[in-house]
Amino acid sequence: MPHLPAFIATASKPMRGDGEFIAMMAGLMGIGALAIDMMLPALGNIARDLSVTEDNDRQLLVAVYLMASAPGALVFGPLTDRFGRRPILFLILALFALAGLGAAYPPSFEFMLVARGIQGFISAGFSVLATSIVRDRYSGDAMARIMSTVFIVFMLLPVLAPTLGQFVLYFANWHWIFLILTIASVLLAIWVRLRLPETLPVAERIPIDGPSLIKTWRAVIFNRMGSSYMVASGLMIGGLFGFINSAQQLFEVHFRATEIFPYVFAGIAMGVALANFVNSRIVERFGARRVSHTALLAFVVLAAVHWMVHDWLNGLVPFSILMTATISMVGLTGANFGSIAMQPFAHAAGAAAAFQSFGRMLVGAVIGWIIGQAFDGSTGPITLGYFLCGIAALLIVLWAEEGRLFQRRFPPVKAADVMPKSLRE
Repeated sequence: MPHLPAFIATASKPMRGDGEFIAMMAGLMGIGALAIDMMLPALGNIARDLSVTEDNDRQLLVAVYLMASAPGALVFGPLTDRFGRRPILFLILALFALAGLGAAYPPSFEFMLVARGIQGFISAGFSVLATSIVRDRYSGDAMARIMSTVFIVFMLLPVLAPTLGQFVLYFANWHWIFLILTIASVLLAIWVRLRLPETLPVAERIPIDGPSLIKTWRAVIFNRMGSSYMVASGLMIGGLFGFINSAQQLFEVHFRATEIFPYVFAGIAMGVALANFVNSRIVERFGARRVSHTALLAFVVLAAVHWMVHDWLNGLVPFSILMTATISMVGLTGANFGSIAMQPFAHAAGAAAAFQSFGRMLVGAVIGWIIGQAFDGSTGPITLGYFLCGIAALLIVLWAEEGRLFQRRFPPVKAADVMPKSLRE
């Protein structure tokens, strides 16, 4: 790409092993999560400083970010298939840093919602880019293993993020949380410049045009596996988003344990990180379907138990134990569902990943917002939301697999084999 600035077009010392590659992909995906979880301890302070009167309205700072990230994926996916991974990666890192500055110093709550929406829209590119870059280098169960390992490192960030946010509040105001995110995006840009080579050859790049994009999106929609696992994944993370939306209020209003919120939240998130670690070690042995289907069934059972006992077993300790066990199952489904959904799309991986990210995030963000807005001071809406999400995801997976769970399928499916005939022409 001779016309690009040298900063973008070259990488002086490309990485050779998986370790640094996994850490970088986790960092790219994780900075978006940091923008959500790091600010959770500050929601009360932000709401007070910006004169928010309705308690549940503070959740909009999370919900708007998540909802805006859904359409953002549709924009950055085609761009990365057309111009390559590195140029678009530098673009979104720069824009994310600027949006963070806007969120750091908002004149009003409405302005901050706009800034958060812009930041969420831009952050969608991180997930799309990371998934596409991994798909450029791996496929099948190997991709599931790499993605699961990426998720291990990625999930450590939400574990640490609330504590880091609380630590910032001990020494500075909440504005510094967003300033730190801006600095982190700059450091990531430098790391990518020095160590990540372009993974999409020029010969494999796809021009941006409406018919081509619509064809790829239709291919995803009409692909039984791709669309089903996309929606099922969205349902699983919808329950998680519902908890994130209302977690700060839950600990403040119901448990009256605001001071220890960051640490309990970290413990719950650690369960997901450990589940991803286990998945990275077993997925190539047992297969993505066997692992994720087992975890999905366990998720439904755990969520049902938690919902049934939440009225009389509603202390902080039992809630945390059951919530950790339930959310951990998301760590055994997320990377596997995503890998199964992406398997048919080696060609146009960026556009396919973008549409799947759009669908997954849209479903998850809307469901998470509904669960969060239902918060009534108790744990009931959260536990019921998890159970309903699990049942819906199980029914969709059963439909996708024609009622046969735990089947390990080889060899990998090709896009031409699963697209409708009209889309192959």
